[in-house]
Amino acid sequence: MRVTLVFGVVGQLLRRFSVAFIPPLLLGVVDEQWDLAGHFVVAALATYIIGTLAGLRFSTAPVFHRAEALAVVAFTWLSVAVFGAIPYALQGLSFVDAVFESMSGLTTTGATVFTRFERYGRALFLWRAMSQWFGGLGVIALFVVVLPRLGIAGRQLFFAEASGAPSEAISPQVRDSANRLWILYTALTTLLAGLLLLTGMPPYESVLHALTTMSAGGFSPNPQSISGYHNAAAEWVLVVFMLLSGTSFTLQYKVFTGRPFGFFRDGEFVFYLSVTLVGALGVACVLARGTPELSHLRVAAFQATSLVSSTGFASVDYDRWSDSARAILITLMVLGGCAGSAAGGPKAIRFVLVLKRMQREITRVLHPRAVLPLRYKKRPIPDEIVRAVYSLVVLYLAGYFLLGVVLVLLGSDLVTGFSAALACLGNIGPAFGPAGPMGSFAHFSDLAKSVLVFAMWIGRLEIVAVLALLHSDVWRAIRWQD
Repeated sequence: MRVTLVFGVVGQLLRRFSVAFIPPLLLGVVDEQWDLAGHFVVAALATYIIGTLAGLRFSTAPVFHRAEALAVVAFTWLSVAVFGAIPYALQGLSFVDAVFESMSGLTTTGATVFTRFERYGRALFLWRAMSQWFGGLGVIALFVVVLPRLGIAGRQLFFAEASGAPSEAISPQVRDSANRLWILYTALTTLLAGLLLLTGMPPYESVLHALTTMSAGGFSPNPQSISGYHNAAAEWVLVVFMLLSGTSFTLQYKVFTGRPFGFFRDGEFVFYLSVTLVGALGVACVLARGTPELSHLRVAAFQATSLVSSTGFASVDYDRWSDSARAILITLMVLGGCAGSAAGGPKAIRFVLVLKRMQREITRVLHPRAVLPLRYKKRPIPDEIVRAVYSLVVLYLAGYFLLGVVLVLLGSDLVTGFSAALACLGNIGPAFGPAGPMGSFAHFSDLAKSVLVFAMWIGRLEIVAVLALLHSDVWRAIRWQD
């Protein structure tokens, strides 16, 4: 692995990322918060200068080896999170807290260390929302649209963040498809902002919630999240768009451009929607202790959709619900949204394939000589994809357990530790206990927060990319340059 090549590409991307600090800088000027505006000037200059220095050895149109592509993906996310933490640090947060908040934004996790929201200006909350919106684009924006402008084929790095699940493939014309999906993502965000405005939500909050909903992020400028607005109409609007944020953008593009029944012909979406509806109905029945009313259905639908899509908004303090209701929510948190969406977690398609594989193995017990190929969308699934799916699901489940154990050993109680591990590794956001929907992660020790930063990072990269970089073959092949 050529270190200068990796640093060069990361540096080039950092230099371009420095432009992202301009909108909150301008808002700080409009609000006459000169100190805050100055913080974004410092962040933009530092990111641009360091990115320029790191990219001095960049060569145009490089050909990547697999380890180099993985390293570019992994270290770009890490570097952007560190430089994105500068405004938080200059606002008085410790280095660990600043990186935690920045990583939570860019990975669209939505976990926060903020406790006194009134201390921060509108520009900082805009930055939090923008970081989630950029992070929600993920591979669509960063590795397919931006890199070709540097002379790098988007296809060269696409595999490094995509998992290989069948519904994640776009089209052979990767960059053209990515541009169309970028337009769709932006259009849905704009539409949502307009609809929230019509429900009576103030313009500033409407924009911020639109940015953090379509990215499945969940950051809100209100310390009480969506419950602080007492707006039932806005909650129903957000239910629809949170569901879309967890749906494959490729599938949405097909549906919105002439295939109106495409949603219900996609096995992954049907599974995702069915799980969400069953979970919402189950929560509503538990809350009502019988036949649910409309208010129960609204609250249950909101929280079920919020957590299965990994958005993480809260319309109520569900940490106070009964264990039965919280158990349903935990199940939804484990499943996650669709592949090719902004959602975190293992993704619904993987559980679909795991269930198909389990069904086949049970059938083989009765019919050991039967030929039973696995199929998805009427096409056979290669064994290597099935093995990769099984491996990733196992890695996620093992990761949830091991991280939970580590957090408990570092001082958390059992519920808080394990739910925080699930929330951060799955990029979901709020957990239970003190880290619940109306709380924050500020009470964790610096060491525990560092562990959670690592969990958010590898969760966004779907674990395998980081583990592959730790392989001995990669370390033995490291060299400074050709």
